[in-house]
Amino acid sequence: MLAPQTTPAAQPSATPAPAPAPAGLQQWTDAAARLQSQTPGPTRTEPAAPESAPRTAPGSQVPWKIEDEKSGSKFAVKVGRGVLWGVVALAAITGIRSWFWTPAPPKPAPTKVDSGPQYPVQEAQAVAARFARSYLTWDEADPQARVGALARDMPRGAETAAGWNSKGHQEVLVVLPSTVSVLGDKRARVRVDLLVSGPAPTDSAPSDKDKGDKKDEPKKDDAKKDAKPASATRWMGLEVPVVQASGRVVVTGEPGIVGVPNSGPSVPAPAAKSNDMEFSDKTRGVVEEFFSKYATGEPGSVAAPGASIPALPSGMTLGSIRNWAVDEGGGTDRVGTAVVSWNVGGAEIEQTYRVKLTRVSSAQAERWQVAEVHGGFTP
Repeated sequence: MLAPQTTPAAQPSATPAPAPAPAGLQQWTDAAARLQSQTPGPTRTEPAAPESAPRTAPGSQVPWKIEDEKSGSKFAVKVGRGVLWGVVALAAITGIRSWFWTPAPPKPAPTKVDSGPQYPVQEAQAVAARFARSYLTWDEADPQARVGALARDMPRGAETAAGWNSKGHQEVLVVLPSTVSVLGDKRARVRVDLLVSGPAPTDSAPSDKDKGDKKDEPKKDDAKKDAKPASATRWMGLEVPVVQASGRVVVTGEPGIVGVPNSGPSVPAPAAKSNDMEFSDKTRGVVEEFFSKYATGEPGSVAAPGASIPALPSGMTLGSIRNWAVDEGGGTDRVGTAVVSWNVGGAEIEQTYRVKLTRVSSAQAERWQVAEVHGGFTP
């Protein structure tokens, strides 16, 4: 029997194998081939490999793993990029602006000066005034009264009787503390003005010729010999040194009597004002009526509604309105100057007032009344 003739299987055409890639590039070559096989081409079709078949050549390793980005991650990346570019833009704008507008230098903080506690001016004035009254008051019939009074405002152990020979009589009627000059080291000098009453100043001692002439004069009555000398009042100034010690102010030593000015300094003349003479004549009767009631204690009966004007002291009567002039102006309030003479204490005295008039209207009439009155001329 003839054995069946077998046809040998077709042998695949021998294709030369590609040359192996170098070891360093093998993994990148495999990765490129894998990406190419996953991307469909326009004309090339390849059968899908079975799921069990490995996608990479044996022994090749991919250095990364491709995963789809989540939407949250994309949003975070975009926000981060936006913030970064915003910071860059702000820095650029700020830098360019400084080229054209030089920023103003910061203002230095105000310097704090520690002046320490202020000097107790009011206490110093009170102590100096009390001491001045005691210092310029003496009575030879009771010398210890002065010593005890001075001890209240002098340091302990100080000599309080010094400066007086225990003779004479004088009293203080008025005490006016004035300026306090701070000298440093808690020391100061206080000016005090006082009105004192004492014996009237006597003439100089008689000469020998006068004494000889008086020998021939008859002796005066004993009653005239015992008569008290005439008294006189006069203003005196006293500067008192004081110091603050142990929480209070005390006098450090003997004061000094100083003079009182006879007149004040020169002052600038007030500015001249133009007057409304027509309105002044129109309201003169209103002012005369007010001042006549002002002296009798009834200013409210003729004053404007709501005005509060206290009455003058008793014993004053109106002499006359010497002058009344209203300043130029308009409106419901007008101000003028009144020169008034008063009869008081048996004498006539002239005074100056600034008077404010206000217009009061009602259904029946309209009139001007005094709303304010102030003594003294203030331009």
